[in-house]
Amino acid sequence: MTLLQSPSLLPSRRRVLAGGAWLCASLLVSARATGQVSKSSAGVFAIRARADASAVPGRPGEGGLPAFNGTIPAPLIRVRRGELVQVRVVNDLSDALTVHWHGMRVPNAMDGVPHLTQMPIAPGGAFEYRFAPPDAGTFWYHARLSPGLATRTLYGALIVDESAPVQVDRDALLVLDDWQAARPATTGISAPQATIHGSGSSEIAVRTNERLRLRLVNASLRSWTLRLERHRVMVAAIDGLPTQPYYARDGRLVLGPGNRMDMFVDALLEPGAAAPMVLEGNPDIPLARIIYDAASPIRTFPLAEAAPLPASGLPERMDFQRALKLDIPIEAKSAAQPDLQALAKGRAVFSVKRGRTVMLGLVNRTGATQAMHLHGHHFRLLDTLDDGWKPFWLDTLPIPALQTGRIAFVADNPGKWLIRCHPLGEQEGSFVQWFEVTA
Repeated sequence: MTLLQSPSLLPSRRRVLAGGAWLCASLLVSARATGQVSKSSAGVFAIRARADASAVPGRPGEGGLPAFNGTIPAPLIRVRRGELVQVRVVNDLSDALTVHWHGMRVPNAMDGVPHLTQMPIAPGGAFEYRFAPPDAGTFWYHARLSPGLATRTLYGALIVDESAPVQVDRDALLVLDDWQAARPATTGISAPQATIHGSGSSEIAVRTNERLRLRLVNASLRSWTLRLERHRVMVAAIDGLPTQPYYARDGRLVLGPGNRMDMFVDALLEPGAAAPMVLEGNPDIPLARIIYDAASPIRTFPLAEAAPLPASGLPERMDFQRALKLDIPIEAKSAAQPDLQALAKGRAVFSVKRGRTVMLGLVNRTGATQAMHLHGHHFRLLDTLDDGWKPFWLDTLPIPALQTGRIAFVADNPGKWLIRCHPLGEQEGSFVQWFEVTA
């Protein structure tokens, strides 16, 4: 197998570390460690946004931050592909909000964009999101807040399990964040620290000859280059959707803001061994460790090479000849928060008939790398000459300064959908546009 690479997805080490002295990580290790959102007797998940004094264990002075269900990150929501998901969101904050299901191809009314797809949930109000996930994989959810609440602490992971079990012995989830950027400036703490919060341990326990499914979620506004030592890492899914499996060179993984990866890792070291996962830098920063039980191997021989994950329902081919082709300039924004209410009253940047292929050139005219997220759809990253595409689907893409990211997707989800960009490492100055898919 070959390593699939794209310059747009592989920032330099300098770019990874830019914007802060040291990056800080929050890691949630396994569903058992994170806890899960429980269902009511009616089968409804309940998440409540409130300011919680104990939201950040071990960090005195940083309590009282907005959090879902009292933790940062929020508890995991876990469902099965195709089943009806009902999530009731209660807003106990003083600002209105919505919840966006990042990377999920939900119906437009459930996408969680204030004023464009729904009215914001007012303080003291509630809203129930209802959708049936068409894709299995690793996703996440986060709040979209009204102007005036400058925080990035309302988020959590969402896992959609495949219809049939995947041959793994253990499933581990790691949610990464840059706590220095996420916390408000009012906390008065200036020195960033490599931090694990919301979890009692950064250790992933395995037994020799087990197969681990490792899920990574980058909930930060930065790109990360991670390296798992002493193991072969087979990448099986990117941004929630299956990809042609490949072995990551030197166990190295790159995730832009909002990106996710699913990997298979066979635990082939001897009982009692250990291996770190590090954030690459100068020096490298240990983030987690795989710890081998001293007991005898779980089986005599390792499992055969992992099979690809079940295919998604997205098309294998796209019609480029009859595609809608246009360029969208990404301009610098001076406003701290985009006015989505005014934007929703304006005109779409383009309108396209359902089922037509769209080829976009996203022209970054700013001096910073922009993290672009496309709502409601997954796209292929086009080759330079638009004569082919990378063999994986994405929903989020870092676009370097003064460069153009070229993507293609089938507009198969009717409604009004956001295209949002923000500079790496910054939560202000977002650039947003919206497009419409007509029936």
